[in-house]
Amino acid sequence: MMTVLSWSLLIILLLSSAILILMVLLHKGKGGGLSSMFGGGMSSVASGSTVAEKNLTRITIGVGIIWFASIIAFGLIMRTMV
Repeated sequence: MMTVLSWSLLIILLLSSAILILMVLLHKGKGGGLSSMFGGGMSSVASGSTVAEKNLTRITIGVGIIWFASIIAFGLIMRTMV
């Protein structure tokens, strides 16, 4: 029997997984990436990487932390249910 908490953690896990995949795909690789479509191709004079790429990295790290925490929490809840 899954409780409301376990269902909500499962939904958070699924959503964060999909968002994390999209965020990683948006990053610029060696030859450019999808992030250049959204203004990542414009270079900043003061730094080597663009503001869009820095913000994309910050968002990706945040979603990754949410993903990791939801996996740990979901595993602990499933362990106590057995």
